[in-house]
Amino acid sequence: MKNLVFIMLIFIACQNFAYTEPGISFSDAAKLAVESSWELRNEQAANALREGAWTWGIRAWLPHISISASEDDRLSETAADSFIKNYSLNVEQLIWDGGRLSRTRKMERAELDFAEGRLRQMVSDIAEIAVSSYRDVLHGRMILEIQNSALESLNQQIRVLQREVELGLVRPTELIQAELTTAMHELEIISLSMDLEDAERRLAEMLGLEELPLLLERIDTERSPELPHPAAVLPVVESRNPDLAALRLSVARLQTEARSASLSWLPTLRLTGSFGLSGRQYPLSRYNWSVGLSIDFSSGWLSGGFGASTGGDPPFDRNARMHQSIRPVPDPAASFSPRAANLALAHEQNRYEAALKEIQAMVERLINTCRILDRRRILAMEALVLERDRYRLTELRLSLGEITRIDLMEGMLELARREAGLVEAAAMVYRAERELERFLDLEPGGLSTLTEDIR
Repeated sequence: MKNLVFIMLIFIACQNFAYTEPGISFSDAAKLAVESSWELRNEQAANALREGAWTWGIRAWLPHISISASEDDRLSETAADSFIKNYSLNVEQLIWDGGRLSRTRKMERAELDFAEGRLRQMVSDIAEIAVSSYRDVLHGRMILEIQNSALESLNQQIRVLQREVELGLVRPTELIQAELTTAMHELEIISLSMDLEDAERRLAEMLGLEELPLLLERIDTERSPELPHPAAVLPVVESRNPDLAALRLSVARLQTEARSASLSWLPTLRLTGSFGLSGRQYPLSRYNWSVGLSIDFSSGWLSGGFGASTGGDPPFDRNARMHQSIRPVPDPAASFSPRAANLALAHEQNRYEAALKEIQAMVERLINTCRILDRRRILAMEALVLERDRYRLTELRLSLGEITRIDLMEGMLELARREAGLVEAAAMVYRAERELERFLDLEPGGLSTLTEDIR
């Protein structure tokens, strides 16, 4: 007998385990929404391509090699025919370019970091929409539950009124008025149900699911947020706020551009070399070589270059060449580029300072808003307690015959409105708290952890 009872208990436990639905929390919803976003996947793929292209850009530091081949056949009526075949290998190596290539690489890296920042912001926006939709569904379900409970109580009063009408204790007009009140409440419930179904559908689509799973989170109407002191959290704002991070990347990019524009006059130094084979027929019997150095410079007022090379065509010939060219006043407008770059940098730095002050002030306002909304939640809770006491008095007055059952039903609806008001007040606290977490680049629920760390 004991074994049989033990086996039955195991069977029941297994059944309960088998039918337990997997649920999702705020963080799970945010992750699912990020994973399901095709726009984010496309942006991530494009960013990966840009990263790969930048990595292969290191090729610019290595020698540039070219191979050429030609055949020159000439038939002459007055001289000997000529059949010449040429093969050459040419090498060009950048020695120094005044830091242009390095600055270009830095600017490209800054652009990639900026794109990475936009990608992180996109991830944050998608996750925030999912969390907000999750909370809207919770809010809608709680309100609908309150209204359905009120409807059930109204229907009970309708049944009592019907019996009282049959007994001749009340007039039929009171029953008609009660039924009208109940019908209006049912219409409100239908509207709430439609809105809730639409919110649930949007959330499921956002999470990439066919059906919405069990939601593990709840809107706790008795919960007070753990808020840090504004003076303690301000140093955290500059390092964590995503908007400020994007502006810092923009400032770094413009600093690189300004430095590149101010040093654009520095010359470029290149080393060149070539080796060739020639002859009338295969195997080619003659060869030649050359080594050279070239210097080029460019500015708005003067540009040009010069170079020198030496080589040989063994076994008898040697050669040396020099060339130079100068172009005066090629592009005077380019001389304004450094000042324009510095002006853009100063403007972006001013934007950063202004944004820092504005975001710090916004964080202070959000903390104060959270405190005010939490106080409003407490007042709504106290008002609900008073409304429940008032409803109990209404029931007592009805039993004493001082009021009608219609008055009691109105008291029920007022009590439901107070309960819904408390849920709305708690939801507003959650929204304000989440907005503060976004400014600090925190995950849902991360504000309490940050507050503990600061303390």
